[in-house]
Amino acid sequence: MKKFSLYLVLLAIVAVLSACGSSDDTDDTSNQEEDTATEVVTDERWEDVQQSGELIVGTSGTLIGASYYDENDELTGYDVEVMREVAERLDLEVSFEIMGIDSMLPAVQNGRIDVAANDIEATDKRKEEFNFSEPYKYSYSTMAVRESDNSGIETLEDLEGKKAGGGATTIYSQIAEHFGAEVITYGNAPNEAYLSDVSNARTDVVINDYYLTKFGVAAFPDFDLHLHPTLMFHPTEQAVVIPKGADQLTEEINNVLNEMREDGTLSELAIQFYEEDASVQPEGEIEEIEGLEL
Repeated sequence: MKKFSLYLVLLAIVAVLSACGSSDDTDDTSNQEEDTATEVVTDERWEDVQQSGELIVGTSGTLIGASYYDENDELTGYDVEVMREVAERLDLEVSFEIMGIDSMLPAVQNGRIDVAANDIEATDKRKEEFNFSEPYKYSYSTMAVRESDNSGIETLEDLEGKKAGGGATTIYSQIAEHFGAEVITYGNAPNEAYLSDVSNARTDVVINDYYLTKFGVAAFPDFDLHLHPTLMFHPTEQAVVIPKGADQLTEEINNVLNEMREDGTLSELAIQFYEEDASVQPEGEIEEIEGLEL
């Protein structure tokens, strides 16, 4: 009788332990499935990039200093070389798709390219649709105007009624429109097309990044053109554009950018292409523009 009772007790203990084990296993499996599902969503683009062994980067090839063709017809520039270094440190090949800025962001969304690097500002509105890396460049906006008369522009409010050359979807065109300028749009045109039109008065102004405008103006010394001497506005941060939800890819790129910042590579590349360290925030008072939804 005692043996039978002991047998029942042992069975009960085994049953309880089995039930506990089953419950733990179920929870672990559930958690593993949830983690796996999260990884599939989060890491899909990163996994695709790893499997292909290649990072496809959208850029314009038309921005002096950032993304342009040198005298040997080789694609180079700060953004280009930053992405070459990022890919190398991730043990990936890199290829560049040349396209206009207006088609670059849709190309990130539809998967034609993996990321975009073209002096693109990380705005709050864009962050709703894309992931962005940590900034690799800090800057602000300024204007290319006629040297003879500043194109009649002394304040931002003087943009009203002026003609501003720019891309249809750029932040700089939004700024021009915000102050009442008419935006004259171009395709993936070189700097010369924009700047020559200001010089010959077909347009009045090009609003753009300080570094890009500085080099653009310097490249055409025969034009009636200079950097506006007093206007500094709209501080900016430029970053790599990454598909929304591609969090692992974002983390991998950020890790490399942080390494490059710490070991001085970002500073070296910035000084190489801009003659100033664009990888750190600029000094001086830069005007914020109120009421501009970017």
